Amino acid sequence: MKTLVLLSGGMDSVTALHWARKEHEVAGAVSFDYGSKHSPKELPYAKWHCEQLGVPHDVISLDFINQLFTSDLLQSGGEVPEGHYADENMKKTVVPFRNGIMLAIACGIAESREAEGLVIAAHAGDHAIYPDCRESFMQSMAGAMREGTYARVELLRPFIHLDKAGIAKLGASLEVDYAQTWSCYKGHDLHCGKCGTCVERIEAFALAGLADPTVYATQ
Repeated sequence: MKTLVLLSGGMDSVTALHWARKEHEVAGAVSFDYGSKHSPKELPYAKWHCEQLGVPHDVISLDFINQLFTSDLLQSGGEVPEGHYADENMKKTVVPFRNGIMLAIACGIAESREAEGLVIAAHAGDHAIYPDCRESFMQSMAGAMREGTYARVELLRPFIHLDKAGIAKLGASLEVDYAQTWSCYKGHDLHCGKCGTCVERIEAFALAGLADPTVYATQ
């Protein structure tokens, strides 16, 4: 199947890109610069992996999200909370309907490139906090994409029943270089080691039994 991949530059989406490259024909990868604090750190890694795999890469600016939406994940928001990824305070990092917006745009690009599938790396660990990562949402979007395109574009979500440790194991089998990925929501020079995504990243490598190549400001 000819596919388009949503690619942030984080562990999950980079693994999805490598998975899609193995399992399907990849028409391209699409990244979004929507004003998150960590976009300047993530996007160069997205570009790097596309270059390594010879995959066309587009970065789409969504400035209006940073200007109009409320979220501590955004440059216009407050401090990124620390703690476990599933903690209640992580709701402050939700960007309202982010995946819905990105999927709608990417679906249009996919059909324009005659792709039959769109890959998103939403996984089981996202479900607790992010409503637009849950399978009920994904099923609804998948239906809208099928019904709203002549190509009946299919939404592929290969990790929807995997946790991040499972993704790390899969990525290791695909020889993904996780040193060339970014997770930390704070977007400083080093991964902070304290925010929800850093904690989840640390746990994933530990539970997967893999060496963590990440340098953290706080161990």
